[in-house]
Amino acid sequence: MKTKKKAFIWQTLVAIVLFLIFASPIYVLIGVAFKSPRDLSSMWTMPSYINWDNFTAAIHEGKILLSMVNSLIITAASVVLIVLVGALASYPLSRVKTRLNGFIKGFVLGIMIVPPLSILVPLYETLVNLGGVNHYWGIVITLLTFELPLGIFLYSNFIASIPNALDEAASIDGCGPIKTFFAIVLPQLKPVTASVIILAGVHCWNDYQFSLYLLQDPSYKTITLAISSFFSQTTSNLNAAAASALLAILPISLVFLFLQKYFIKGMVDSAIK
Repeated sequence: MKTKKKAFIWQTLVAIVLFLIFASPIYVLIGVAFKSPRDLSSMWTMPSYINWDNFTAAIHEGKILLSMVNSLIITAASVVLIVLVGALASYPLSRVKTRLNGFIKGFVLGIMIVPPLSILVPLYETLVNLGGVNHYWGIVITLLTFELPLGIFLYSNFIASIPNALDEAASIDGCGPIKTFFAIVLPQLKPVTASVIILAGVHCWNDYQFSLYLLQDPSYKTITLAISSFFSQTTSNLNAAAASALLAILPISLVFLFLQKYFIKGMVDSAIK
């Protein structure tokens, strides 16, 4: 009993420390977002007043609402393609055990270790030649390329845990591979799909490096570019940037809260099955 009590106390202390570490940036962000730019008090001090001018500047000067719409379109299109292509590609890679499939899977996963900025110049030149700069499809296909390996990795591990007997039973009933996938396999992928949506969605929503070069037209400005617009070599508006960042994290936080049950289950199942 004493050992269990000590373990519980240590677990509680570790949980509290981790909570403070991860909650402290949010605490500082909220405090700075509601402070006046003339308030020079510590960032760790919450203001005794509420200053809405920072949010007004974020909406009117930073055009944060337009940027959120652009980010939403890009993120939604990218995530839908990552889910569909990732699931469809993972199904034969997990079910058909051949050297070729093993090589393809290893090659795709190898893309995960390639630094994106290392191929930025040829990527930009290719998209310029294709006319993809300052268009949604250009940034979407770029994000798809770099986020798809993560989806294939999670989906392939999860699909490998689904018994082959289900495919054989569907085949006996007259289902082809495509119908088997959509009728039998796909409905069982809800947990891992939630994981892919959250992980890929966060990466796409927070993308800055590709958006900076591929979306130079102000009308296509994403949320990260809108936040960075409050900083320049001569001036900066930290409070308005904090207000913009606070608005930016709300949509993705709501998505995570809605899908967190499936997210945790999908991450665990993909890792151990």
